[in-house]
Formats: sequence, structure tokens, C-alpha cells
Amino acid sequence: MNSKSDWYVITGGFSSGKSTVLSCFEKMGYKTIPDAARILIDEEMAVGKTIEEIRRNEREFQQKVLAIKLRVENKLSGNQIIFFDRAIPDSAAYYQICGLNPKEVLDVCQKGQYEKVFFMEQLPLIKDYARTEDSQTAKRLNQFLKQTYKQLGYKVIFVPVMSIKKRVKFIQSRL
Repeated sequence: MNSKSDWYVITGGFSSGKSTVLSCFEKMGYKTIPDAARILIDEEMAVGKTIEEIRRNEREFQQKVLAIKLRVENKLSGNQIIFFDRAIPDSAAYYQICGLNPKEVLDVCQKGQYEKVFFMEQLPLIKDYARTEDSQTAKRLNQFLKQTYKQLGYKVIFVPVMSIKKRVKFIQSRL
């Protein structure tokens, strides 16, 4: 991992528009990294597991997600603009949601790893095949995410609720 990079984090609670915004950046030719939890869930479901089976042991699930993030980031170049749908510090917030000690995650976070962190303000929660959380958990997650990035010294840029096109322009104008 690099101590300084051209990496940008798009973070926020579930159902806040992160993946949709990342999809727009990808269509514009930027490199994007999908949410590691979605990758894991999709891989596990492809071999026949249910979401309940995948999330049965939350500590194990979160550790697998963190391992994917670390593996992916270790392979990337720091001098290429890359947008992340969540990043390593997000795992610390998820650990806290699950009642786990985030120290394991915070120990691997490098200060200055990401150029900027964009926090997507919450949209109404939409349930899908991979979401097991409710709106109350989304609120708690938002607090933990803000806390974690600030604790690591990042200036968090809040992306207000507006059209996807305007959110993309908002972020792009702040790169």
C-alpha cells in the first residue's frame, strides 16, 4: 500500500447511492473498485449459499471482507486515479456495528492512504438480496463511518442528496 495515492473513497451507509455513482465514474473511463462485501456475497451465493449462511458468523464474514480489501489494494498503483466503493477504514465501522473491536482494522489503516473521502448522504433504505440491515443500523453505520475517517485524519467531504448526475459532478469538481 502507498502512503499517498490518487485514490478516492466513496462511502456512506447502505442504499446511499455509492454503487450507482461508481458505475457512472466507470462509464466515464475511471478505474473503480467494487464493494468487497458484495464481491464476497456474490461469490458465496454462486456456490449455493444463502445470505443467512454467509452472514451466520459475522466476525468471520467481516474478516473475509477485510482480507479482500487488503489483497486488492496491495495490487494497485498509487499513481492512478481509482474510486473505491468503500475502503479499508469502512471495515472498522462494520466491526463496531457487529460489536467487534475495530483495533484489528485500524492497525492496518495507513494515514494518508486515500486522497479524499466522499461521504454519500443517506437515501431511503432499499432492501435487496445482500442487505440484512435495517434503517436504524444504517444510521449507526453512518456515525461509525464518519468517526472512523475523522479519527484517521481524513477530511470527509459530504455529498448531499441530489440527482446521480449532480452527485457525480459534485465529486468530480472536488478531485
